[in-house]
Amino acid sequence: MGDDSTTRGRPGRKPALNAQHIRVLRSITREQPRSSLDEVTRELQRRAGVKVCLATVRTALRQAGISRLKPQRRPSERAAVQGSAPLRVGYKDVHRRDDGPSGMNTDLTDAEWALVADLFERQGGRGTPAKHARKHMVDACCYVVRTGCAWRLLPKSFPPWRGVYKAFSRWAAAGTFETMHDRLRQQWRDRVGRNPEPTAAIIDAQSTRSTAQGGMTGFDAGKKVKGRKRHLVVDTLGLLLAVTVTAASVQDRDAAAPVVAQACAKVPGLKKVYADAAYGGKCAEAIEQAHGISVEIVRHPGNRSTGTWQDAQQPLWPEAVASGFVVQAKRWVVERTHAWNERARRLIAHHDRSSWAPVAWVWLVEARILATRLAR
Repeated sequence: MGDDSTTRGRPGRKPALNAQHIRVLRSITREQPRSSLDEVTRELQRRAGVKVCLATVRTALRQAGISRLKPQRRPSERAAVQGSAPLRVGYKDVHRRDDGPSGMNTDLTDAEWALVADLFERQGGRGTPAKHARKHMVDACCYVVRTGCAWRLLPKSFPPWRGVYKAFSRWAAAGTFETMHDRLRQQWRDRVGRNPEPTAAIIDAQSTRSTAQGGMTGFDAGKKVKGRKRHLVVDTLGLLLAVTVTAASVQDRDAAAPVVAQACAKVPGLKKVYADAAYGGKCAEAIEQAHGISVEIVRHPGNRSTGTWQDAQQPLWPEAVASGFVVQAKRWVVERTHAWNERARRLIAHHDRSSWAPVAWVWLVEARILATRLAR
């Protein structure tokens, strides 16, 4: 009769959840107010070490006064973004670059090249000397990815396009662009006062259309896009950790395992991954079991499928459920990375028949951005 649990079971049967477990549930719903019941149950098992069914957790939440608050709105409703300042559109002086040796402003500066020159220069004195400078070859690759031009239309101020393409394919196969980005990412994280290796990441996918070149394509019925899909894992600064490219018809949850495995292999200290609702359910559970990391699903506050957990012990005037466009915590970081990539016109559409070239382009674009930051 002196049991302190708040969940009453049948006479003579010990309740599955006690008062300590209820406090953990209350903490979970406050920290992750838009998590599903399945996610709350898994988080309870992770924190308290107790494994119960969904019905038990549902009953415990109801008896603790924690219920779901779901918005009631018309589909045509739109919410204005409050507190937004007038947007300044256009380039500033900091965005403008001087023309390089090739006459194009896409060339790497001397300071940028000094950060990565050893990755591209030939080591040792054996073999025929290079006919064209390695920096000039890398500048040509930067020009192609930034302008989106065809290889055959490479300006004459650069080396012959066949030689540039051969060098690009050789560097892509060796993972040179990825190594270049990983080095610059660690340097930038050190400059902004972060640890060299992150412990949290965000995953998301973006569907982009394909061209008549062919190759691996599919149709994304949700976005109404015929082409390919880029799957990115980035850190909390938006810096790339892993990338894979699949047909657009591949579901996000089906392509999550390879890209997360790639990120975990590169960053063994990864502890948490933020994702949208497409990665929820069994996909999140499989990632947690395979890599021992926590997956938190970030949902829109106006999501009517899961709603928002409302605790009876919260303040008298709870925050109203927002509708329309709302910036999602953590998720906006990877969306910004997608926007960074689309500044390079080669990544707006897939012009390569191969599957390795789109991956190499993403690494080069992200490394190019970091080189500019570090040398500025």
